[in-house]
Amino acid sequence: QVKLVESGGGLVQAGGSLRLSCTVSGLVFDDYAMAWFRQAPGKEREGVSCITWNSLRLYYQSSVKGRFTVSRSNTNNTMYLQMDSLKAEDTAMYYCAAAAPGHSKSECPFEPETFLSNLYGYWGQGTQVTVSS
Repeated sequence: QVKLVESGGGLVQAGGSLRLSCTVSGLVFDDYAMAWFRQAPGKEREGVSCITWNSLRLYYQSSVKGRFTVSRSNTNNTMYLQMDSLKAEDTAMYYCAAAAPGHSKSECPFEPETFLSNLYGYWGQGTQVTVSS
């Protein structure tokens, strides 16, 4: 059974930092590109970042570039999202996802499809991030 478990969310003041983790079991982690998505109340889910299986290519939504850093440890089956200079508009439930099984599952979908939800086959339950202004 494939399982993705996010952790590290919480309440932080604007300008602060948080580090999210996503631990994966039930699949060969280093076969898959991984991504972070988020969903704020009343808004659609949006992609935040994607990292290829070997960490050689990283993708970011424009609003988080320069503030968020995605990384992964294939040894520990874990992906991370370091979030710095947090803003109130970063408040959301954050989800990790693994690329859908297929011949290109180890690569992030090419732009502009990088953050199409239906290209990701496995999802976690989410961790809440709240940034107070």
